[in-house]
Amino acid sequence: MHDQFQRQINYLRISVTDRCNLRCIYCMPAGGVKSVSHDEILTIEEITEVVVAGVPLGIRKVRLTGGEPLVRRGILGLVRNLRNIPEIDDIALTTNGILLAKMAGDLKDAGVNRINISLDTLKPTRYHQITRGGNLDQVWRGINAALDNNLQPVKINTVAIRGFNDDELVDLARLTIRQPLHVRFIELMPIGTSDDWAGGRYIPTGEVQELITGALGNLTEEKMVTGNGPAYYGRLPGAQGTVGFISAVSNHFCARCNRLRLTATGQLRPCLFSGRETDIKQALRAGAGREELTRIFREAILNKPDQHDLAARWQEDDRIMSQIGG
Repeated sequence: MHDQFQRQINYLRISVTDRCNLRCIYCMPAGGVKSVSHDEILTIEEITEVVVAGVPLGIRKVRLTGGEPLVRRGILGLVRNLRNIPEIDDIALTTNGILLAKMAGDLKDAGVNRINISLDTLKPTRYHQITRGGNLDQVWRGINAALDNNLQPVKINTVAIRGFNDDELVDLARLTIRQPLHVRFIELMPIGTSDDWAGGRYIPTGEVQELITGALGNLTEEKMVTGNGPAYYGRLPGAQGTVGFISAVSNHFCARCNRLRLTATGQLRPCLFSGRETDIKQALRAGAGREELTRIFREAILNKPDQHDLAARWQEDDRIMSQIGG
């Protein structure tokens, strides 16, 4: 289905939980946030029903996010449910990697096609600092397990942060030379608790790209990276993987956006940076049939704004990224 701006919406990002086993500085406060009660979170069966309701409108790709999706009980069952929907042709998952090493094989067997892993630094002490307690060795075991289990392309999501990891961006890009990894540099976004923290730490994509090409050589544009979405990808000379850039702030990609979000509490959200939401959980729990659920899904698509308003700052003081789904 096309929205009112003629964008084809075929991709649903699903937050399966608001809980996380890390406390990243730019994502949530040190003490975490008060999780909503379990009965407010969609069940595995309810999530499956929402996806089925979106299929007649053209939903073909899903990505499981959080919070941290691998802490969600029943995550493998959900993946199997989604795999059994004939029209769904791509199941991806975004994780911090802490639990990935022991779950990569099961995720592949259940039906996950590919993995994105968040990694902002190659230095153990820095990783521990920015995640407030995370263990970098666990993440690397997860990355290697993803490669070993052919959860490819394996993408590394790196938020570029001035004064924190700007001295490592070249080293992170260099990973693509040695291994078939796809490292994506993401502009720091002023979301929730990071709104004030991000001040002065933002690095535009153009500056990151100049830093990398100046040290490692020119990038040859690469268009055939599965699930490339809004990123620009280039390949360094002799590299096995690619370097990507996601410039949500400096050069937004709203005109090409093909996604809808489902929050863990059952709200269909047409844009991460807009407060517009359509409640589908209430209808689910009132016993609505599939046609009614599809009608609600259509309403959410037609409610999608033409572009985000990130320049006006984050609009919701009471909601942060882990509660919406990244």
